[in-house]
Amino acid sequence: MKLEKYNQLDPLFPSSFGGVLDKLFNESFRNVQRQFSPAVDISEDEKGFELQVAVPGMKKSDFKVDFTEGRLTVSGERKIEEKKEGKNFHNIETQYGFFSRSFYVPDNVLSDQIEAVYEDGVLKINLPKAEKKLAKASIEVK
Repeated sequence: MKLEKYNQLDPLFPSSFGGVLDKLFNESFRNVQRQFSPAVDISEDEKGFELQVAVPGMKKSDFKVDFTEGRLTVSGERKIEEKKEGKNFHNIETQYGFFSRSFYVPDNVLSDQIEAVYEDGVLKINLPKAEKKLAKASIEVK
């Protein structure tokens, strides 16, 4: 089994050119909450899965990790720094705002042993697998 993305397409991304124009004009005239989608790397080995979410500049308390009915959801918010102290920004490419990413998790993941660690700007979530049970039996021929 493999880990599958829950939200294949970002619901905020327009699917047509008209949708792009609507989004552009609607967001220009109203104050909306900014959202972004951080990059996620997923790897697997014989012991389990590992998700690495790239979210530099956040604190451990800014994250929420939930596991409900086979779905792992990682969410949080990165707030823009309001202290300018004489700085004039010409360009800001860092993404700010709220994010939420969800993934379906295979049945062989031990949900009670999921661990999340945040260090060096990367949130690492380990999802250990249950050990495979080899079904082996001797069958007597009659």
